[in-house]
Amino acid sequence: MARIARSVQARKKRRKVLEQAKGYRGTKHSSYKRAKEQVWKSGVYAYEGRKQRKRDFRALWIQRINAGAREHGLSYSRLIHGLRLAEVDLDRKILADLAVTEPEIFGAIVAQAKNALDGKPIDRRVEVERSTEPEQPATSPGRTPEAASEQVKEVETSEDELEATDAAARKAEELNVDLYGVEGTGQGGRITVGDVEKAARGDE
Repeated sequence: MARIARSVQARKKRRKVLEQAKGYRGTKHSSYKRAKEQVWKSGVYAYEGRKQRKRDFRALWIQRINAGAREHGLSYSRLIHGLRLAEVDLDRKILADLAVTEPEIFGAIVAQAKNALDGKPIDRRVEVERSTEPEQPATSPGRTPEAASEQVKEVETSEDELEATDAAARKAEELNVDLYGVEGTGQGGRITVGDVEKAARGDE
């Protein structure tokens, strides 16, 4: 039986490995043997890095949730146990984001956990009380203190007519967006962060 030379398949395999090792230093990008070893090691390092990144984010989320829970008189472990008793299915990523950007909603979730821990009935529809006083925006590098003070005065004069979350007010200050020209899509016509970003992009 005649011998079959795998020249086409072999060259194709080598080209694929050398293409993956194109940016490596020394002979690791030109020598097939060294390139193959380095590509394999790079895959191992990438796998370990993905696992480590998950651990780092999990630790960050736990720290943020713990800081928010301590403000309401609960520890992290007690909060998680109370949420399980209350059957509140929110992962740590969502809880950490709410603790940072929506403290009122996070406070309502903590109240549900407290009721579950105390054996009280749990209200599935919780009314969230938001503060109507917007934070005074800091002066951005491209704006003068006089312009910033004028915007603060405008917000104070008509704060009864404008309803926006604290996160939306901060985002509007960062993007230099006038809140009075933004149409709110939140609960009760409240302006959210998404509304501010949409207005900054100029979307209709």
